[in-house]
Amino acid sequence: MTVQSGRAEDEGSILLLTLGYALLALAVVFVCVCATDLYIAQKRLDALADSAALAGADGFTLEVDGEVVRAELTDAGVQEQAAALLAALPGDAVLVSAQTPDGVSARVTVAGAWHPPLFSPFVPDGVPLEATGTSRTALQ
Repeated sequence: MTVQSGRAEDEGSILLLTLGYALLALAVVFVCVCATDLYIAQKRLDALADSAALAGADGFTLEVDGEVVRAELTDAGVQEQAAALLAALPGDAVLVSAQTPDGVSARVTVAGAWHPPLFSPFVPDGVPLEATGTSRTALQ
């Protein structure tokens, strides 16, 4: 008869375990969704920085030195082309810097912010993101 009374004491504990595991599973799903969204936001910003650098590499001027013609990039030309591209595309990315380190390459840095798609106490409210892209002009 003591066996039956022991079963009666254990009857409600499985429900608490099930609820605990369900809450843990929801927390893991929320964190995974937020981590995936953060990864995609960084990849989009990387692609935007690459596109802006490619556009900046088109901001060259042609220099004629005797019979030799070469394309020369300037910081102003790279800045102008990269800013025009960012203005034409939707989004909240801002141009941090656009320059040419060697007169042949365009290096563009853009920044943005990521906010989680789901509210979760395990994920920060916002994360600043930054991406740099480099492109060389085709005419050297």
